Amino acid sequence: MLTLRYSTTSPYVRKVSVLAIESGLDDQVHNEMTFPWAPDTNLPETNPIGKVPALDTESGTTIFDSPVICEYLDHLGGKKFFPDDFEARIVALRQQAIGDGILDAAVATVMEAKRPENYHYDPARQRYKAAIDRSLDVLEREIDEFASSFTIGQITVGCALGYLDFRFGNDDWRPGRPNLSRWYGEIIAVRASFQRTVPYDLPA
Repeated sequence: MLTLRYSTTSPYVRKVSVLAIESGLDDQVHNEMTFPWAPDTNLPETNPIGKVPALDTESGTTIFDSPVICEYLDHLGGKKFFPDDFEARIVALRQQAIGDGILDAAVATVMEAKRPENYHYDPARQRYKAAIDRSLDVLEREIDEFASSFTIGQITVGCALGYLDFRFGNDDWRPGRPNLSRWYGEIIAVRASFQRTVPYDLPA
């Protein structure tokens, strides 16, 4: 049995969970709720980075972070989501990088907002927003490059867009991006793997 250290809000965890479901491995993965910021967490004992997701394998090795876990699960599941063809693989990995970049900037924005108000740094928040907007515009222009087959790139971009809806619902990313919006609504959000992994905050 594999053990996935997770939280209900992490979009990186969602990436892993979506791929596990799509690979048919979800019944082989035990989910263990983990609070990385808790002072008594034992997460750093197996993951020195101290973040979720982290995957404890049957051999005793802990794998992190989400790109590595996803590739590991893809190998176990029959190599469905990381293309073998070199050019197709680069396209998928580039899309994964864009999606992860959006997530990195979005998560940093959320963390910045949690700082005391007198420590807020507007130039950083503006930089994060600009990175998100540029990345979304690239995806809008390159939507035709999304393969007909479902790849790690599409999984990651889908999780990124879902996270923007989750944390920045009042700042809708869709205006001016009709193709990306249509793709997300008609292709991604309707998939069972995404519907089963919608992020949520735990009660206070």
